[in-house]
Amino acid sequence: MQQCQNFLFVLKFLGTNYHGWQIQKNALTVQEVFQNAIFKLIKHKTDIKGCSRTDSGVHANCYCVNAKIDIKINETNLLLALNNILPYDIRVIKCIKVDENFHARYSCLYKEYVYKIYNNKIMDPFMFGRSLHFWYDLDLDLMNDLASCLIGYHDFSAFCSLDNRNRSNMSRNVTDFNITKIDNIVEFKVKSDGFLYNMVRIMVGTILEGNYKKMNKKSIKYILDSKDRSLAGKTVPAQGLYLNKVFYEGLIL
Repeated sequence: MQQCQNFLFVLKFLGTNYHGWQIQKNALTVQEVFQNAIFKLIKHKTDIKGCSRTDSGVHANCYCVNAKIDIKINETNLLLALNNILPYDIRVIKCIKVDENFHARYSCLYKEYVYKIYNNKIMDPFMFGRSLHFWYDLDLDLMNDLASCLIGYHDFSAFCSLDNRNRSNMSRNVTDFNITKIDNIVEFKVKSDGFLYNMVRIMVGTILEGNYKKMNKKSIKYILDSKDRSLAGKTVPAQGLYLNKVFYEGLIL
């Protein structure tokens, strides 16, 4: 048996047909499909580590996975072989040998998410399932002002859905949050050292609500300080959310 090598795989996938990343008993997930592809190639089971959970329907421009495998193959051929097995909506776009102690989740410094809105009265059919259709007028200056209140180290309890995960530490450091528009596509881009359950989708929903209610910075700060989920906006649908970038020390992905 060859000595195991630790490989970092960068995936790009459409989440429409999957119930998120993490394996579930009664639903198809990206992890299950990728794990089966690895098994088919190397002929033995191996533990794969994903960088993050994702919800059903969420997409990824950059999702990172590491796995220790003992197959004698270079990175390029490994990438091509996996893409030959994987379905059309999951692609390996990079394959890199990394240190044996590298862990896709625990070695991660920051993640960046993008939420896409198609802002026009008529929906582009090619954006269906890949963006939220929102046809009302948007004030980007106002929305960027509201988003700026969420930058920094805060307790984001008001921007988190309740579930069974550990709620002992609800603080995260958001380093950047900006909103741009090109043609009909509006992008909310947020970078942080970590994200709570539904955090990005609730922040986007709150800012959209702030747009038509003409909220000011004090309103967002009040919601943030309250730690009360009921004061924040709705959780926008999953189909507009993309894991956009993952940041590691010494790696450019």
